[in-house]
Amino acid sequence: MRDLIIVIAKALVDHPDNVSVNTVEKEHEITYELTVHPSDVGKVIGKQGRIAKALRTVVTSAAVKESKRVSVEIVS
Repeated sequence: MRDLIIVIAKALVDHPDNVSVNTVEKEHEITYELTVHPSDVGKVIGKQGRIAKALRTVVTSAAVKESKRVSVEIVS
């Protein structure tokens, strides 16, 4: 899952070397914290948050096999 987020994010940004994902696991939830270069935050979020919403939808769909809730947070 982490690799999926990295591949998608690197395709969107101008500074792909600065893309990283931190995984935070709790009892019934996994949170992926996506960190990008400060100038690329807008590109990952998109107009009115459409790209971020699509990224979250893809990750949620791919995580159906897991019995935990999955979320993606964008950190600058």
